[in-house]
Amino acid sequence: MADKKVLEEGKKKVKKIVRLINTDIDGNLPLVMALQKIKGIGKNIAKVICIKAGFDYKIKLQELDETQLKNIEEIIKHPDIPDWLKNRRRDRVTQKNEHLISSKVDIKLREDITRLKKIRAYKGIRHQHGLPVRGQRTRGSFRKNKTVGVQKKKALAARTGKSK
Repeated sequence: MADKKVLEEGKKKVKKIVRLINTDIDGNLPLVMALQKIKGIGKNIAKVICIKAGFDYKIKLQELDETQLKNIEEIIKHPDIPDWLKNRRRDRVTQKNEHLISSKVDIKLREDITRLKKIRAYKGIRHQHGLPVRGQRTRGSFRKNKTVGVQKKKALAARTGKSK
């Protein structure tokens, strides 16, 4: 393929960059760390995928051939993992437990935030105004793009009672 950088070393092909689930991953990484580069896959899920596929954690991604990569891709798309390990439990619409990967994570997050804004929930209002949602203090933090203090001329004029 044109998007893969392949170097010839004797009879063996070494893939520098491997494409897996619409993500370019460095082929020199161990399998567990390489799987974690895919959005929606963390350390525990990566270990479970390695066990299900029957590979060692430390094997390099570039050492796998196309059939093994297809096998890993199928396991990622349809994981047979316990419900407590999935990242989308009891979805509001379908009431099913799912494990989302890549762009589906962003889409569902955007839908959730839009729903919170639409029903005028506290978290939705905080999202609308660009304020912190999870109870952080705002006195010293989150002050980007806002006027922090007063200008000296206006403060001096207010103190003396003169206005310009």
